[in-house]
Formats: sequence, C-alpha cells, structure tokens
Amino acid sequence: MFNWSLEAGRRALRRGLALSATAVLLTGLAACGNSDDEAGSGGSAKLGEGDALTITTFGEYGYDKLIDEWNAGDHDFDVKQRKIGDWDDWKPELTTKLQAGSGLPDVVAIEGDLMPAILQASDSFVDLSDSSLDGRWLDFKAEGGTTKDGKMIGYATDSGPEAVCYRKDLFAKAGLPSDRDSVAKMLTTWDDYFATGDKFHKALPKTAWYDASGAIAQAMLNQVEFPFETADDEIKADNPDVQRIWKAVTQDHLDLSTKNKLWKADWTASFKDDGFATIMCPGWMRANIEQNAGGTGTWDVADVFPGGGGNWGGSYLAVPKQSKHQDQAKEFAAWITAPEQTARIFTEVGNFPSQVKALDDPAVVNFKAKLFGDAPYGQIMSDRAKAITVQPHKGPHYQDISSEFQAAIERVDEGSASPAESWKQFLDTVNAL
Repeated sequence: MFNWSLEAGRRALRRGLALSATAVLLTGLAACGNSDDEAGSGGSAKLGEGDALTITTFGEYGYDKLIDEWNAGDHDFDVKQRKIGDWDDWKPELTTKLQAGSGLPDVVAIEGDLMPAILQASDSFVDLSDSSLDGRWLDFKAEGGTTKDGKMIGYATDSGPEAVCYRKDLFAKAGLPSDRDSVAKMLTTWDDYFATGDKFHKALPKTAWYDASGAIAQAMLNQVEFPFETADDEIKADNPDVQRIWKAVTQDHLDLSTKNKLWKADWTASFKDDGFATIMCPGWMRANIEQNAGGTGTWDVADVFPGGGGNWGGSYLAVPKQSKHQDQAKEFAAWITAPEQTARIFTEVGNFPSQVKALDDPAVVNFKAKLFGDAPYGQIMSDRAKAITVQPHKGPHYQDISSEFQAAIERVDEGSASPAESWKQFLDTVNAL
C-alpha cells in the first residue's frame, strides 16, 4: 500500500512507539469489553445530503482516482479521504481515539503488523464477514484480518510478495551470469545467495552484495513460522531460527552488507554510487528503486526468492464501531478492495494485490516494468505470491519486538556494540515484557 513502495518497508522496520505501548493500549481496550453503545454504534444511520463517508489512509494507497470515480458515479453517498504521511503519524492517533471511543473516521487503514493487537480489541470494530466475499483473498491475508472465533475485522488491501532485484551491470562486472533465468537458478536457497555474494564481493570488494543487514534479516524472518512468539503468543525470541538469522547478518556475512540503515540518507545514496548489487524486492520496492536509482545502473528482477517464497508488507481496512454509517462503510470497503480495483492500483502505483482473482488479471500478469528492461514484473510478482507457503505468526508484541531486533542489528552495523553485547541487550529488553 502506497507506493507501498516508499513507506511499507519503512513502516515495517522503523522503530515506532515505546516497546509494547500499543499492545498494552489495545489489550486494555479489549479488556474493557466495549459494548456496541460504548463503542459508538449506530451502523444503520444513513448519510444525509452533503455528508460524506470518511476514510483515513497513510502513505499512498492509490485511492485518489477511484474515490473521484466513486463520487462521480451512481452511488447513494460520497467518500472523503484523509491522507496522512506515514504509519508512525497515524498509529498513535488511531490507537488513542480507539481508547477514547470517539473521533475516528468511518473507515480506517491499519498496518498489517498491528492487526494481531487490533484483533484483540475486535469488540471495537465491525464484523465485516460476508459470505459473498469468501475466497476473495489469499488465505494468509484473510487469516490476518480474522479473529479466532471467525469475525473478519479487516479487508486486506495489498501484499508484498518478494523477488530479487539486482544490478545486471555489476553482476557482469563481477563475472557472474546476469540474465534473469541464470540469476534465479543461482539464488534458490539462502546458502546459495550468500555463497554467490561471497564470489561477488571477492571480485568487487568495494561493492556490497546487499543493501542493508536489516533488510536481509527481515526477508529471512518472513519465512519463519514463529519468529518471536509461540502459537499461544508467549514471547520466545531466543529460538534457533532467530539465532540463525542473527548469526548470518551480524557475523557470518556482515562484510556483504552496506551496513546502512534502511530508508536513511546513506541507504538512498547507495543506489546511485554502485553501493550494492542485490535487494530483496517486494512488489512495492520498484518505486523505491525508480526514485532512488535515478537512472543509475542497469536493473533487473529475477523470479526467485531464496528459500522459496516470502511476504513483506500489506495493510487492511477496518470499520470502527464508532462509525454511525457502518453499513455504508462496509459497502465501500468491500468495493475498493475488490480484485478489479486492486489490479488497477498495481498498474498505477505498484501496490501488489492480495486478492486471488487479481493475481491472474491480465492488467497484473501482463504488466511490464521499464525499469527492469521490460521484465514481466506482474507475472513475476504473481508467481512469487503463489510461492508463499509460510506466513509468520504475529502476536500482539510482534511489531515492537521486530523493531528491537532491527535496532540490535543496527548497533552491530555501526560498531557501537559487538554481536554478543547487542544480542544480550535485545533479549534483556524483550524479556522485560
């Protein structure tokens, strides 16, 4: 969602509020057991003449033209969108107004990593379940917006299937095959990926193999079923999978990284100064590369992701019970998350659909990216979406623990702590929960 592009990874990796503050806030809200009246119910009220349904999004969801067309069409009500710069600006307002029980719009956009905590406060949201929409979304996206007792609280907007984007010119300069099919065959596992990186770095020691340690860590975490919490939401960050990822990015392959912080000035500049050769590439990353590379280098994308498939990113639309127009809010949320609309959004701003039918839509499948030498970008991303077999369990503390994990990696990258020291600090902070 948005240029899923510029913001999605930033939202996923950047440190947000104080550790566990949001989870505590929403858990407290759920514990209050808000009734419909307490939550501001009144879902059957109809919008009057001159009134409009309200929706708040963050970043770029690609809704502007669609909302204009809705308002110009034969509908009983208009829609007014409020756009906020990024998730970190919207998140505290969302959670504060949820707790207050008033002040939210009819439809709210929610970052996917917060949905586990939102589901714990499901009594404050409208059940959007609709049998006519069964099967609309990829299973893991539908499950991410559904409570354990079957209430669908969020309609998924987009997803982030991952491929590998790379610099063809730097591959060739290092003596590596650079065509898409050959690159895909070279990078099928993480061992393959790092081994190829060693060959590359030996040939071009002044150029990093990948853009950021944190990005590789996140990509690897996206394939771990229980990264930080058990199925019962017990915090267990000191597990073999997380230790393996930690060792890979902070010790075994640290020399393959730029050691830059994602989304910061050095990271952005590295696109233009031949700073790295590969980047993990969710659908929305295309816009980052287009903006940051500025025509530098010869870019391409391979239909592969080390270890199989992985998803990075994706948001939801929900309807708070505070809304006095819940029926109309549900109608609009269902319409704008329909496969036809999401396929169009993909071609216009790059956010990849999470809707099953959209994956085979000609507009998606036939989309070619000039940035990557007219690569069949839509088909590659569709293939990558279908390759996803594991979706990490994200309990109520996932987002906060993930932020601490990224901060621990950054301490090693910048040399302010050894891997052992930073790992201990990470565990001490998480165990304090």
